[in-house]
Amino acid sequence: MSQVNDNTEVTIPIRNLIALVAAVAIASWTYAGINERLNIIEHTKAQTSIVMDLNTEFRIKWPRGEMGALPDDSRQDMLLDILVKKTDALAKSFETLTSLDFRIKSLEK
Repeated sequence: MSQVNDNTEVTIPIRNLIALVAAVAIASWTYAGINERLNIIEHTKAQTSIVMDLNTEFRIKWPRGEMGALPDDSRQDMLLDILVKKTDALAKSFETLTSLDFRIKSLEK
């Protein structure tokens, strides 16, 4: 049986050596490409998850008014408040006129 030590020689044809080096290089390159693609996919998934969480928060909080309002909404709310005040004033005036009309009719009788 032969002994293996630091002086043991290995003979291999040059074409096999080149094929072996090429196979290792291709395997390393393929591994790096697959690893990079997985990193891109994981990063995209993380970004999508963050965007979806923010969208869910916005979708829930915006209608409640917890995230502010559009300037048009503020203007519309202000105009509605003015209309409510004017309607209340008109209702009071109508009540006063109805009361006065009732008094005038009772005095005429």
